[in-house]
Amino acid sequence: MKEDYYDILGLSKGASATEIKKAYRKKAVEHHPDKNPGDSNAEESFKKAAEAYEVLSDSDKKARYDQYGHQAFEGGGGFGGGGGMNMDDIFSQFGDIFGSGGGGGGFGGFGGGGGRRTVKGSNLRIRVKLTLEEIANGVEKKIKVKRKKVAQGTTYNTCSTCNGNGQVTRIQNTILGRMQTAATCGTCKGSGQVVDKKPSNADVDGMLATEETVSIKIPAGVVDGMQLKVSGKGNDAPGNGIAGDLLVAIEELPHAGLQREGDNLHFDLYISFSEASLGSSKEIDTVTGKVRIKVESGTQSGKILRLRNKGIPSINGYGTGDLLVHINVWTPKTLSKEQKDFFEKMKDDEHFQPKPEKEDKSFFEKVKDMFS
Repeated sequence: MKEDYYDILGLSKGASATEIKKAYRKKAVEHHPDKNPGDSNAEESFKKAAEAYEVLSDSDKKARYDQYGHQAFEGGGGFGGGGGMNMDDIFSQFGDIFGSGGGGGGFGGFGGGGGRRTVKGSNLRIRVKLTLEEIANGVEKKIKVKRKKVAQGTTYNTCSTCNGNGQVTRIQNTILGRMQTAATCGTCKGSGQVVDKKPSNADVDGMLATEETVSIKIPAGVVDGMQLKVSGKGNDAPGNGIAGDLLVAIEELPHAGLQREGDNLHFDLYISFSEASLGSSKEIDTVTGKVRIKVESGTQSGKILRLRNKGIPSINGYGTGDLLVHINVWTPKTLSKEQKDFFEKMKDDEHFQPKPEKEDKSFFEKVKDMFS
């Protein structure tokens, strides 16, 4: 099971933004690669701390994580929230956690020893609308995405400003002595390369806007608001950089008859007084097709029938939820004279008098059972 983000940073669930930042800085210092050269365990701990901070430092992501846990970000099949971050991702995103200005040389600045930094293209974001049936069964969507790619025929030279390092170093005299700082090169934007030749229809970075059809495999059990990631399908980076990612936000469309609650589904079934008294067989919709259920004679309004494994599969592989069928006995609003006469005669009939038995639970007991 994946480790809890709060546990990774040594925090409680109610930690403030300041506490989260402080805890991440402490962990990052402790496990930084410059401090632990060649230590794969330290590097893994460093990545885990960065992944936890990426989620908990963002108010929207933190709210989703607090409600759904890891399933809010883990989609499987190459998707993830903070998962799968490489060292370049971390250095570029969280370099300012130490006040380094985004690059930094040496320990504390996420500089990786001052070598050339791999530049990553910008991410793209799209929203995909899914029906409840698609969420329950998983689906592959083909989406047209507009992304920037390096134009054919574009060539690059080493940036003369930073000599291909992607960073420029400045030395300043202060009251504390000479201090060295590093910042992203403004000429090449950190790539270490500048455009040499490019087609006339390309932009200043040698890029062209293109439209590409991207196939997105969405696993069963995703949640509204969840963000999935398709690696390498964002904008290209100039030179020898790597492409950004395509971030896919999930939007769950409302269903005509089913209501979702986590991995469980709810369905309101209305039956007539006669059907409740005599019993009946009813066909209802599920996310995997129609099923027929038996309504026993003497069924009371408010009874809940549980259809096991007819809900939504857990995205973390913990089984499938249930479909809860809520029985509602419909009381006629208008009656004919003959019907009124019949019910007048039945007013004092013992068979029509309420006689709740032990198994006829109250409303509050039913709600308690649903959440137990």
